Amino acid sequence: MNAIEIKNLTKNFGEKQALSGLNMTVPEGSIYGFIGENGSGKSTTEKIICGLIHPSGGEVKLYGRPHTDGDVRAKIGVLIESPGCFPGCSVWNNLLIQAANLGIKNPQEEVRKVLKTVRMEGAASNKYKNCSLGMKQRIGIAMALLGNPTLLVLDEPINGLDADGMRIMREVLIDLAQNHGCTIVVSSHLLGELEKIATHYGIVRGGKMIREMTAEELEASCPTFVALQAKDMPLTKRVLAEKYARVEEDESGYLRVYEAKNVQEVVTYLYGKGIIVSEIKRAKIGLEEYYIDLMKGKGDR
Repeated sequence: MNAIEIKNLTKNFGEKQALSGLNMTVPEGSIYGFIGENGSGKSTTEKIICGLIHPSGGEVKLYGRPHTDGDVRAKIGVLIESPGCFPGCSVWNNLLIQAANLGIKNPQEEVRKVLKTVRMEGAASNKYKNCSLGMKQRIGIAMALLGNPTLLVLDEPINGLDADGMRIMREVLIDLAQNHGCTIVVSSHLLGELEKIATHYGIVRGGKMIREMTAEELEASCPTFVALQAKDMPLTKRVLAEKYARVEEDESGYLRVYEAKNVQEVVTYLYGKGIIVSEIKRAKIGLEEYYIDLMKGKGDR
């Protein structure tokens, strides 16, 4: 079953059309990386899924039922922008207040459980205003987990975190999907981080879904290449272009050879032309570069 199915979704804000026929499918149990530039329609889509705004047209189903269904809405946990917490209250009391708002039975037990899930049990007595950004993001996820939802919608939960904060967040999200049965829709501009956790991707532009794919399909669409440096790079590029159809210089100052079978082939060829390679390696493009190429209209490599 799919956790989310969206067909021909539209949303207008006055004369501005934020979504124009967007389609989206999120399989149950997946971590769905939702990608797009600012203004592409990500947040609008997420807010419609969560019932924060109403669509102008189209269909949104959650677990096969209309997203307005009360029972299915109870399955959603949300963190969009930042958690609504009282700065002077402790982490524990903020979560306890939210648990009371939701009418949760055994609220203290539930708060204890979600704090453990997001690795915040040791900070329960901290005032919210004294928590780091990474801690606040995990508090927001803990708040979203109250009531045991099976679908989490998280808007930019890893942006702005330091390296340790991002590592902990990755581990928390993977644990939620693999061990707690959560389906997670997560948007982020940090595509390198998203690539470490996502099982599926949806890429939007101009209010439309332009590509959906699994992590395996992304892997198959991202070719490997040989990257190298030599003393005379312009000469090396010209010589390589005599043998290989696609030779490019990247932002790091390496020459990329895409059609080479292996590193040894390139080194042998250049040595035969009197060119000594100073550095060479085999590499592969990742999600960020794939996305940039797609935005430029290059499509699959």
